[in-house]
Amino acid sequence: MTFAAEKTFTLEGIGIPDTSLAREITQFVRDTESALLFHHSSRVYYWGALAGKRRGLKFDRELLYAGAMFHDMGLTPAHSSAHERFEVDGANAARDFLSSHGIGQDDIDTVRTAIALHTTPGIPQHMHPVVALVTAGVEMDVLGLTYAEYSDAERAAVVHAHPRSDQFKEDIIQAFYDGIKTQARHDIRQRQGRRARGKGPGFQARQFLQRDSGIGLEKLTSRARSRAAKDADAKTMLGTGRERRMHDDRANRHR
Repeated sequence: MTFAAEKTFTLEGIGIPDTSLAREITQFVRDTESALLFHHSSRVYYWGALAGKRRGLKFDRELLYAGAMFHDMGLTPAHSSAHERFEVDGANAARDFLSSHGIGQDDIDTVRTAIALHTTPGIPQHMHPVVALVTAGVEMDVLGLTYAEYSDAERAAVVHAHPRSDQFKEDIIQAFYDGIKTQARHDIRQRQGRRARGKGPGFQARQFLQRDSGIGLEKLTSRARSRAAKDADAKTMLGTGRERRMHDDRANRHR
């Protein structure tokens, strides 16, 4: 997947803010994320903004754009830490970027909260409109929970400008897994992670990533974390076994 299909467009009066900050956000995310995550994040902005307009909410589109575009930044190698959830890493990346551009602390806190809570069900909709709409956009794009609330024309226009890959369901869970696995290995080494359950040999993302499935982002990312933890634990055990065999071989040679 490439960036080639990306277009600047306006839909029902909603477009990417025509500001220097928004343009720098676009460039930063394009330079940092994969095309998959860039287009996903762009769609999240449009779904969220359209939802906000439909609900009659007053919100700062520049802050919504920042929250949408940075919400998965914690999955990238450049902004993923070994000890924080990817949502927190993304929130911190947004904080640093916005702070370096002179954005006020209250606005930074709003964007950080929107990113940090975007996989936590039942809370964002009761908070600041930007917080609510980032999650609304994510839930539409990944789970299709409000699919019927968008017209055919809206869905077609957004996906034409920012395409979904042919295997988006599998691709996005793989992106979660790839972004989380380093953290899982750290947790295993520190004995802080839970023993893995979930993504076993027969696992397929489509089993739970379905439109209107009722399964939220929290469970989706939890399963990716479980798979990552399982793989990390296996690698740790493999390493431990290898080290034990090497030690035994050395001991036998000296007998």
